[in-house]
Amino acid sequence: MCAKKSPEELKSIFQKYAAKEGDPNQLSKEELKQLIQAEFPSLLKGSNTLDHLFAELDKNGDGEVSFEEFQVLVNKIAK
Repeated sequence: MCAKKSPEELKSIFQKYAAKEGDPNQLSKEELKQLIQAEFPSLLKGSNTLDHLFAELDKNGDGEVSFEEFQVLVNKIAK
């Protein structure tokens, strides 16, 4: 599981998906979907829909997820 990766590896994974479109330091909803499907597929089971996860992570409501916001997800998974 990805949560066992080092902070550097997590940053690298984040940047790989964030660089696909728009701002390379932010994940769009589509980029987040691709990252979760590839790295954390079990997160999209049951009531955890992409829209729900995105809304939970996008704390400042700017329509994108920063690395700091992404770390909230990683910390949740690691517990």
